[in-house]
Amino acid sequence: MKKTVCTLILSAILCIMSVIVHGVGIANVNATGYSEIVIEQSSGRVLYSNDADRKRPMASTTKIVTAITAIENYKGDMHDIVEVPAEAVGIEGSSLYLKRGEKLEFIDLMYGLMLRSGNDCAVSVAILTGGSVARFADMMNETAKKAGAVSSHFVNPHGLHDDDHYTTAADLALITAYAMRNDLFREIVSAKKYVTHRSGDAEQTIYNKNKLLSSYEGACGVKTGYTIKAGRCLVSAATRGGMTVIAVVLNCGPMFEECARLMDKAFENYEMKNLVPEGVLSYCKDENGKLIALKACGELLYPVKKGVFEPAEYIISDVGLVPKNAESGFENGKLDIYFDKQLLFSVKLVTI
Repeated sequence: MKKTVCTLILSAILCIMSVIVHGVGIANVNATGYSEIVIEQSSGRVLYSNDADRKRPMASTTKIVTAITAIENYKGDMHDIVEVPAEAVGIEGSSLYLKRGEKLEFIDLMYGLMLRSGNDCAVSVAILTGGSVARFADMMNETAKKAGAVSSHFVNPHGLHDDDHYTTAADLALITAYAMRNDLFREIVSAKKYVTHRSGDAEQTIYNKNKLLSSYEGACGVKTGYTIKAGRCLVSAATRGGMTVIAVVLNCGPMFEECARLMDKAFENYEMKNLVPEGVLSYCKDENGKLIALKACGELLYPVKKGVFEPAEYIISDVGLVPKNAESGFENGKLDIYFDKQLLFSVKLVTI
């Protein structure tokens, strides 16, 4: 069937995202030299950023990459009984104080990694997943690229300082948005506490170091970090009104307060809207020449700025003849949604 192409430009109203932070927040960024960004999770749209492309060490927020890499690549079951490798014992910094040869479930290591920030858990997870720390670091870099990171490099699973181990606030936000799409990752990082079952020991309750989980409405993750060279680092996430935002601050003393402020601004200024227009969008003909209406199938929820409007462009294409006697819902053509000349999304057109 020969198709004709019908292109229709529809005018629509779309809120443009451009949060401007005034006063103390901006002054503190410039004075202290920290990097920060807040994005909406599902779209990755940047709601506000400052110095977010500067390469920096990120301390234990590294473990976000460690966790999602392990979840995606560990070959066994998360409840496998595993043995702590010798290389993981005695790692400096935060620790679950694992013992050589100790046996516990792999999932216990994952919670110890993300709640207690155990560096010994990080090395255990790396070796059990990748065979060695070096191979696992390669896997971490592959994960980061898959998530859209372009200025990051990882050489270890815990975030202890190495000059060749770095990221940016922007990259870390993208990696976190990617990780938060995974159900198990979200379950782990949103937990306030977890009970481990270690061999030879009584049950041990570990608590999440991310205090925003208890103090910030809608908080659902994700990871704290600190080394002398990286400073205080925090990646936070929260959901309100159907919108999940991710805030990242690197080298920021008041990391909890600043992440809370960034997320407050995002929720105050943005809301999720369906950008796919409703109703009849165009017409086509069937093989008998009968005129048939078309509508869009699907939705695109996107963060838009409250009270600020700017037109988006909608382009309909690939519309052809419909077979006679075709039922309602027959696919015919597509709707492309553009913003700032960038293609955001495409949905199918169907007959009404």
